[in-house]
Amino acid sequence: MTSAGPQFPEPAAVGVQWRLRMAAAERGVWTGTQLRRLLAEKAGVDLSAASVSALFIKQPSQVKLSTLAALCTALDCAPGDLLVLGPAALAPASGPVLAGLSDGRPPPGPLRFAGRRSLPPL
Repeated sequence: MTSAGPQFPEPAAVGVQWRLRMAAAERGVWTGTQLRRLLAEKAGVDLSAASVSALFIKQPSQVKLSTLAALCTALDCAPGDLLVLGPAALAPASGPVLAGLSDGRPPPGPLRFAGRRSLPPL
């Protein structure tokens, strides 16, 4: 007789999407400086500018629970607002469309986004 324990998905089948920038933008926080100030005021945490910038710009490979709790306190949100788990997180994100030539080559000169202002990643 075997015990039927909890069934967990294979690690490769579960994706994690880091949504700090989007969650912050939804709350009117647009820069790392603003987030750093909120972390100090609301959560009493003094993260370096480089640490906040790294959390804001790219998905971390790991996050301390104390940092996650401080972010949730500062932004008045839940961990689920910052992390999305599941197969939906594995889907490629649709980003801004780059303006280019019809044959797919990049335009001459610096790359420019087709829109006027870039939005936080989805």
